Amino acid sequence: MADQENFVRVTRLAKKRAAEAMVQHLQQPNKKRVVLSEIQDLFNVGVNQIEDKVFASEPLRPKCKQIIKRRVKSSDDPQMCSAYASDIYDYLHQMEIEKKRRPLPDYLEKVQKDVSANMRGILVDWLVEVAEEYKLLSDTLYLAVSYIDRFLSVSVIPRRRLQLLGVSSMLIAAKYEEIKPPNVEDFAYITDNTFTKKDVVNMEASVIQSLKFEMGNPTTKTFLGRFSRIAQEGYENVDLQLEFLSYYLAELSLLDYNCVKFLPSLVAAAVIFLSRFTLQPKSHPWSLALQRCSGYRPVDLKECVLIIHDLQLSRRRSNLSAVRDKYKLHKFKCVATLSSPLEIPDSFFEDTRQ
Repeated sequence: MADQENFVRVTRLAKKRAAEAMVQHLQQPNKKRVVLSEIQDLFNVGVNQIEDKVFASEPLRPKCKQIIKRRVKSSDDPQMCSAYASDIYDYLHQMEIEKKRRPLPDYLEKVQKDVSANMRGILVDWLVEVAEEYKLLSDTLYLAVSYIDRFLSVSVIPRRRLQLLGVSSMLIAAKYEEIKPPNVEDFAYITDNTFTKKDVVNMEASVIQSLKFEMGNPTTKTFLGRFSRIAQEGYENVDLQLEFLSYYLAELSLLDYNCVKFLPSLVAAAVIFLSRFTLQPKSHPWSLALQRCSGYRPVDLKECVLIIHDLQLSRRRSNLSAVRDKYKLHKFKCVATLSSPLEIPDSFFEDTRQ
């Protein structure tokens, strides 16, 4: 608890200094600066050992053009690209299992010596705030976290440079995704100038080189839109509550190291499963349409669903609040305040005939 209080105190002091600087220099934008260089373990939580084979196999994914065409015809949505949507997602599924685009499922145990799952969680939680501060796309956040996990899978880093890795990864992701990404100076400033512009640029180069310039890869967000539309097939109107809830649960999954071992498409499917269960707890949350298009049966999703369910109920990572606070806002329909049953019936992980 002493380490946690010290971290919070340093964070508050950094924010206070940033506020004072803003008053003195009106031309300086309103940006929250935070020092994370002294990230400490908040809890003595053991990390599950993960087998290397967890991402070696690929689930079967039958074509689902007919399902997509019915949805597009009813909604008249050109964004669905019905003529070649299934081919696009087949390509993305093949890409997501490529070893060069996957982090090691146990890199904290096998590669890192000074970084823990709790430190990673603190960093990702802070990056959620950074993304909100600079009004970045959620795609940028997911891609940045992907870069962090992949970099930590191949390069040892001390904890004092973990925040530098975070802002540099987000800078790269912003350049990849955003129309007008923040400047290097912005990312140095938001660390309370703990790191200089040169530090950020040098780390940016290290990340790019370590990842061998493979910067484009599918994330959970990539598949989430697809599965969300399938889940709403036949709806007269878009269910914003379902969509925002799925976004919320997907961002919660970024906080937990135990979700690193799952393919992005599996996490997206698990998020849709849990979102539907939360909104309609008495109905089976999976359908044949979702199974055909995702390639996952309910039993395939069980482990991931239970982890995210624990995150939703604050039984995991309860000390990290940025995602929860974000989705308590009315613009997201306050989905973070929705209650979910404490247990998911085992029958829901059995194959559905619906």
